[in-house]
Amino acid sequence: MASEPAPRLRLMTRAGCHLCEVAAETLERIAAEAGLRPEAVDVDADPELQAEFGDRVPVVLLDGREHSYFTVDVPRLRRDLGLGGA
Repeated sequence: MASEPAPRLRLMTRAGCHLCEVAAETLERIAAEAGLRPEAVDVDADPELQAEFGDRVPVVLLDGREHSYFTVDVPRLRRDLGLGGA
């Protein structure tokens, strides 16, 4: 049985982060338009993730690559997901 592919959209986040909550809402809305479901990953659950992303959450990953951080770059994300303009 083949393993599930990694989600196209991931949000590196942490508990109690207001910017993360706002980014999650924005990401959910845009992902739904593209028929996707973003995955939230708590960076504090993994020391390596905490070291890499801990000082700049939220971070949006698209196809495993960093797309934006602190805020969701909505026009760029819509374009990169093939959704057209903002």
